[in-house]
Amino acid sequence: MDHEISAAELAGFRATVLAEGELRYRDLPWRHTHDPYAIWISEVMLQQTQVSRVNGRWQRWLRRFPDVASLSRATVADVLEEWQGMGYNRRALALRKAAQVIAQEGGQIPQGTDDLVALPGVGPATAAGIRAFAFDLPGVYLETNVRAVFLYEFFAKELDVPDARIVPLVKRTCPSNANDARDDPRSWYYALLDYGAYLKASKPNPSRRSRNHVRQSAYCGSHRQKRAELVRIMLGFPDGCDLQTLAAALSSIEQEAGRRTISVAKTSELLAELASEGFCRYDTGVWHV
Repeated sequence: MDHEISAAELAGFRATVLAEGELRYRDLPWRHTHDPYAIWISEVMLQQTQVSRVNGRWQRWLRRFPDVASLSRATVADVLEEWQGMGYNRRALALRKAAQVIAQEGGQIPQGTDDLVALPGVGPATAAGIRAFAFDLPGVYLETNVRAVFLYEFFAKELDVPDARIVPLVKRTCPSNANDARDDPRSWYYALLDYGAYLKASKPNPSRRSRNHVRQSAYCGSHRQKRAELVRIMLGFPDGCDLQTLAAALSSIEQEAGRRTISVAKTSELLAELASEGFCRYDTGVWHV
């Protein structure tokens, strides 16, 4: 794309997105609320997690931790237990830490971008999602489905497109207020998300032409997988578990998957790493989540 995008081109793009969004609309449960806490949880769960997996787990999370206050009071073990199967346990810890910060500051999730991104685990995209879907406020909400639409419509013949070229277009096309119930920030980004999901399912994935596109590394057998398995094993021992038992349990899992056993020393290294990040603790000879 060598020329400046004109106002007429942007208007045509907006018309296309709104029409496609209406045609491809997905009636998802988190779209039936303006509760910033519930929307925040959905945004974090949806990061690199399939919608089908989130639908059901989101509702279960809200039953167990219905608001900021309940999440802020939850133990690490309770939060990690509820998060199992969602991937990236760090996100669960960040949710809890952020809830504690919010609770200490009055209990209300902020609306401002700077205040939101100051919270643990909240990046620009999550902040923009909370602002758009909870408060109907404009912002640059750039996640994988949204990126796919802009790549498909404006950069069809280009490769290695940086976000720096997409962000100005996202900003220019987002409605500035919520005066029109059919074309407000919330509705606009839903349309982009649904059109993007359709494009990724029906066309060669436009996201592959993004400079930000990174092929997901193999999970099975990875360092991250071993960490996650250790957390899961420890959750099965509410009263704690000694190092040798944990090493044996982790080795058993590895052997069943056709991989090499894990030494006690390596297990100890993994536990120390997890402990340094707040996932577990050592007390009187046993490890606890």
